[in-house]
Amino acid sequence: MSDQIKNKVSDYYADKLKKFGTTAQGVDWNSEESQVLRFQQLCKLLPEGRDKKFTVLDYGCGYGAMLTFLLGHYPEIKFVGYDISEEMIQVSKKLFPSKNTNWIWNEADLLPVDYAIASGIFNVKMDFLESDWLAYVLRTLHTIDRLTLKGFSFNVLTSYSDKEYMKDNLFYADPNFIFDYCKKKFSKHVALLHDYPLYEFSIIVRK
Repeated sequence: MSDQIKNKVSDYYADKLKKFGTTAQGVDWNSEESQVLRFQQLCKLLPEGRDKKFTVLDYGCGYGAMLTFLLGHYPEIKFVGYDISEEMIQVSKKLFPSKNTNWIWNEADLLPVDYAIASGIFNVKMDFLESDWLAYVLRTLHTIDRLTLKGFSFNVLTSYSDKEYMKDNLFYADPNFIFDYCKKKFSKHVALLHDYPLYEFSIIVRK
């Protein structure tokens, strides 16, 4: 089931990229503004200070939008971008050819990093059963946990969304369940951020 999900997700985002190019809509976000707001929440994981040096993995990097945001705050970082869409990785390589960046399509090639950030990779469940999608989400979190030395952050659409705006093809998670799962499985140091004006929440796991 996991491979089937990955294949459909890859096709979904390849189609978005073809239609909208390297824009927020190209990775299925509504706007550049909401994309930046998400980055701000997720990057609360990272240490403060422009002189900080660390490695960070953008797990589900799309066309690399987060790299631009990160370099504005952390010019000394080493960045790894991973995406299951080969088209996204090829575009990212052309947009960001820096020696301090590494773009990876094969998950088996990923090596441990200090931090990992995953933005929006759990939202579009398409026609999969909610139980199958949740199992996929949790398996992916365990993968990210294994790849990180100091911590990771991710976001998910919230089950507290207004019912009239919820869509059948999207996945809305119970933030209490996800928080509890991360506390029990990954670390005692977990933060749940649900106080910003989007229909989602962010989780920060520090090791």
